[in-house]
Amino acid sequence: MTIPRVLIIAGSDSGGGAGIQADIKTVTMLGGYAMTAVTAVTVQNTLGVSAIHPVPPGIVGAQIRAVLDDIGADCIKIGMLGDAETIVAVAQALDGVTVPILVDPVMVAKGGAALLAPDAVEALVRLLLPKARLVTPNVPELEALVGSEIADEADLLLVAQELLGLGPAAVLAKGGHLEGDTVVDWLVTHNAQQRFESPRHETRHTHGTGCTLASAVATGLAAGLPLAEAVEKARAYVQAALRAAPGLGAGHGPLGHNFALL
Repeated sequence: MTIPRVLIIAGSDSGGGAGIQADIKTVTMLGGYAMTAVTAVTVQNTLGVSAIHPVPPGIVGAQIRAVLDDIGADCIKIGMLGDAETIVAVAQALDGVTVPILVDPVMVAKGGAALLAPDAVEALVRLLLPKARLVTPNVPELEALVGSEIADEADLLLVAQELLGLGPAAVLAKGGHLEGDTVVDWLVTHNAQQRFESPRHETRHTHGTGCTLASAVATGLAAGLPLAEAVEKARAYVQAALRAAPGLGAGHGPLGHNFALL
């Protein structure tokens, strides 16, 4: 039996709800094998991020090469990168890679802390978006990447199409920040667009939803699923994990990634 291999390039979350901790849990629960290249160590819990210690860019690149040269990967998921120097190192390490690359443009933590330097946005767009099989921005990230405001679902779709013009093969625009009783996401490619809808689950325990969704999609792609099917299965996993949130912490608590084991 071959196991889907997912290389995660992202930051560590000491609280375990987001970042590589959420990524590893997700990939494992969905039947994949998770590997990591750690870009930063964050000091955080459900109340927010209080400190960030970047990993030297050369070490980030070396982690990527070490994994790919030996174990290999069927999909690569990129999360928190932090600064332009790290983005350059990651882009160089991924030169020539042919497996799908998923970019989750992590810019701001759930509690509001900045996770991507402002001058790094240009490097992200120029160096990584053209490599991406899929980009998974939420509303604030879409606005920052494109420079357009999003007030409703029509704007969400329009700005996703604008982002598509910057180089990725597909965009999954996540509408969770918009008002309404349902959460609507749009998957946009150069040939089609598909709408996904699910009931909004009212809870404060939403820490790591973006990381979890992206890693779930990456696991589906690593297993050879078509993109739309990988997105559909990933959204279902996130919905189930939201409902199973263990209620930990006084702030934005983690999801129940291991609901299937309970």
